[in-house]
Amino acid sequence: MTKVVVAMMEHETNTFSPVPTPLERFGRGGFGVPTGPEVVERFAGTGTGIGAFLDVAIENGMEIVSPLAANAAPSGKVQAGAYAEMTDRICDAVAAGCDAVFLDLHGAMVAETTNDGEGTLLARIRSIAPEVPIAISLDLHANMTDAIVDNCDILVGYKTYPHLDMYEAGRHAGELLVRKLAGEINPVMVWDSRPILAQTLRMGHEDEPMGPLLEMARAQEAAGLLASSVFGGFPLADIWHAGLSVVTIADGDQRAAEAARDAILEAAWAERDEFVFDSQPLADTIASAKELDLGDVGPIILLDHCDNAASGGTQDTVAVLAEVLEQQLPDVAMFAICDPQAVAEMTATGVGNEITLDLGGKVDMPAIGRVGEPLRVTGTVRALTDGRFTITVPMGRGTTSDMGNAAVLEIPSGDSSVKVVVISRNNEPWDPGCFRSVGIEPTHMQYLILKSRIHYRAGFSELSARDIPCNGVGVTSSDNSLFTFEHVRRPIHPLDENVSATPEYGPAPA
Repeated sequence: MTKVVVAMMEHETNTFSPVPTPLERFGRGGFGVPTGPEVVERFAGTGTGIGAFLDVAIENGMEIVSPLAANAAPSGKVQAGAYAEMTDRICDAVAAGCDAVFLDLHGAMVAETTNDGEGTLLARIRSIAPEVPIAISLDLHANMTDAIVDNCDILVGYKTYPHLDMYEAGRHAGELLVRKLAGEINPVMVWDSRPILAQTLRMGHEDEPMGPLLEMARAQEAAGLLASSVFGGFPLADIWHAGLSVVTIADGDQRAAEAARDAILEAAWAERDEFVFDSQPLADTIASAKELDLGDVGPIILLDHCDNAASGGTQDTVAVLAEVLEQQLPDVAMFAICDPQAVAEMTATGVGNEITLDLGGKVDMPAIGRVGEPLRVTGTVRALTDGRFTITVPMGRGTTSDMGNAAVLEIPSGDSSVKVVVISRNNEPWDPGCFRSVGIEPTHMQYLILKSRIHYRAGFSELSARDIPCNGVGVTSSDNSLFTFEHVRRPIHPLDENVSATPEYGPAPA
């Protein structure tokens, strides 16, 4: 019987984020980090990469060893102890003996001890078991490195953002490795990058310029390529390799893989200016939103994208909320302010009672020169919950979302109100359950404030009448001038002018 190690170690690291990343952050759904048989019990059949790997292993009669399934919301650098614990567990499982390895990774993990969390792990596995084949699935926002590509046999990235195809990417990678084990294919993998520090708001799979690149990759696979993956990169990881890249895999034909890779990279370079997002003044944006009259076709979504938890935001800045209250927009619900102290105060006050408190603004953001600025508000506590609900949309389907203890504060706004979901653990809104689990029906609201960039589309795109980006405050801003990039390779577009497609760089730092 083929013995396979199946594990997940996912984290998108925002090196500008002040939010710490200890091991405890990797335990989701109200539990610690799942290990052993619990991994199969909790993730088999779910809409995740590791769920797909487990399903492939089960379908092929493999013996499964699951050292851990660790996934943390984006934040600052992974603490050294957390990285060591996770990688040691995976490597110990491989060292105990196996015939293959399936890893659900992200591709933009930065730890206190390495700028290439995934590449360092894969190189270590290779040193332990040089002949054991490895398949990995990666996020569309991976920052590719030689260490990642050189130390695995199969690599497949998501082709959607929001990431609706996490399961499909994992299954694609797993099935290719099964075919390799059977001697049916001879995978040849190549990669390269272009000096584009693309912004996340320009990477939606339904939007230009990313959408057409992903369609090119799909067409290449339909024409016979084993796999073609486009990675927009994660621009808020200030590391040498940050940026756009492409990885292709052909069956024994390196030239075919290289030609496919280069075609996509050339198309991306031609559209490099389109990867930059331009923000508008917040007050003007909210005023324009207030004037919209779209009838009963659905709520208008106001995207507080500068403080997106799924890009490493603190999720406690209040600039957008304050402006909405100032301009008295009616019938508003917001997800969410992450403020455990406020949740505790509301819990002590009780449902139905009025409270005055300092909401949000508890975390300083030294990387952008901002200190926390709470918003003094008075409102009524409308709900208190444990913050858990089951995700039903394809992205993460069947897993448990854990907001920590949660509360709803209803704040008067003119003749109406703003209902703010306040949570104790960072959690981006992409499933409407984030509202419904606390008693708010999002389709009944005129406006929804969501601390999100693109992932909200996974569950809210069919509900909304209009989506409006709002230039608030936070460490996930699209304003490059707020950040001091010290480690990313230079020159790179758009930080520098007159950048060539293939600049002469020195070797990447170790």
